[in-house]
Amino acid sequence: MPTLILVRHGRSTANTEGLLAGWTPGVALDERGAAQAAGLPGRLAGLPLAAAVASPLQRCQETLAPLLAARPELPFHSDERIGECDYGDWSNRKLAELSDEPLMTVVQQHASAAAFPGGESLRAMQARAVEAVRGWNERIEAEHGADAVYLMCSHGDIIKAIVADALGMHLDLFQRIAVEPCSVTAIRYTPLRPYLIRLGDTGELGGLAPHEVPGGSSEGSSGGSCDDAVVGGGAGAP
Repeated sequence: MPTLILVRHGRSTANTEGLLAGWTPGVALDERGAAQAAGLPGRLAGLPLAAAVASPLQRCQETLAPLLAARPELPFHSDERIGECDYGDWSNRKLAELSDEPLMTVVQQHASAAAFPGGESLRAMQARAVEAVRGWNERIEAEHGADAVYLMCSHGDIIKAIVADALGMHLDLFQRIAVEPCSVTAIRYTPLRPYLIRLGDTGELGGLAPHEVPGGSSEGSSGGSCDDAVVGGGAGAP
């Protein structure tokens, strides 16, 4: 079965403003995110990609633009099933404000029971994303063979949920996983089990140092405070 390369989109304007973007239109890469995207073709050089699949949201499309320009022959597809979680009424709100919402404790500690008002549940988000991966695995293998490698560009919570499924982890534990902007995660699927072979690889170590986040708190490489994960994925290293 194929190997899946998961790329989180580059740092966005919502990341740096401390907003939970969700499906809010017009959220683009910031200057650092554009630079991260520009470096992606070099980081992936030598990988014989069979196809690229992306969330339809602007920040993912912009992240893959340099790669597609460098590899014009690469088949490209958009798939709404790997679009960001629909945070409903929480969309485009400050994460600092949302931290006081009672639901945030559920999101952090009992994710499988968390459903966003006016949006979707984290359980439904994971189900559609994993279904997309299963479907693309079958299609890529049928068209390119069992040793094929393909890429998906998606969002922090989506990638964390896919990784949790690959590791056989309950969704309630997925907040223990962290993926930086424009990081690369790789999962090799086999008929019996998946293997996580890379997780959140940015090719740099700067994200390991504590740094300031919007709102004035500090964070480590997890992208959240000492206690909580950042819903949506966080802004990464400065």
